Amino acid sequence: MSVTVSKADGVTVFTLTSDPDSSWPPLCQILKNLCYSPVCCTVSQRLRSLNRTSQTVLGTLQIMIGLLSVGLGTILVSRYVGLWTIRETGYPFWMGGLFIMFGIVSILSDKYPSPCLVIVNVILNLTGVAFAIAAIVLYSISVSNLYLWNICGEPDYWYGHHTTPSLSPEQMILQERCLEAKALIKMLYRSIIAVLIVLSVLELCVTISSVVLGIKSLKSKEKGQTKVTD
Repeated sequence: MSVTVSKADGVTVFTLTSDPDSSWPPLCQILKNLCYSPVCCTVSQRLRSLNRTSQTVLGTLQIMIGLLSVGLGTILVSRYVGLWTIRETGYPFWMGGLFIMFGIVSILSDKYPSPCLVIVNVILNLTGVAFAIAAIVLYSISVSNLYLWNICGEPDYWYGHHTTPSLSPEQMILQERCLEAKALIKMLYRSIIAVLIVLSVLELCVTISSVVLGIKSLKSKEKGQTKVTD
């Protein structure tokens, strides 16, 4: 099946020629020919001139955000830190991997700006907007659910009845210093989560910017083709 596209007076006409020897359904043949169409996959110099390395900068930012999310998430997955949502789901790692993937696609769409790749980049970054919002919500929930295990012999939450033994004056001094260090550690962990929230907000802004730039470049390309046709 071959697909021919013709435009005139604001009307787009698709002419389909079926392949009777192919075992694929007609819809699959249409999608295949659209994906392999030279019009869709050929690098457009007009798109290259419109982007001007903007997508490369945004993609580099997304890769940096993804790497930082994975690195800081590794610190939070400590057996002494009560963040079961991060430990069980591991969302800093797979979200960081997704942000890296979005950044790579943005860079590729800038280096090889074919209409098909630009459309894929817009769709992926629209998905990235949803993931960035989800990351902000999940990290905000983690701030309130942060607690430490087996530090100073007094976890933040006791399950069941617990009786605190009497301590000597020396032990009380050590216990007080340990509790101060515990509060400092908790503050450091909350600071890490706050940095991750800021990174997620930055990722949200970057993905929205990438989507806007992609849509603008596609619209500008369509306007340029219309002028040439006229």
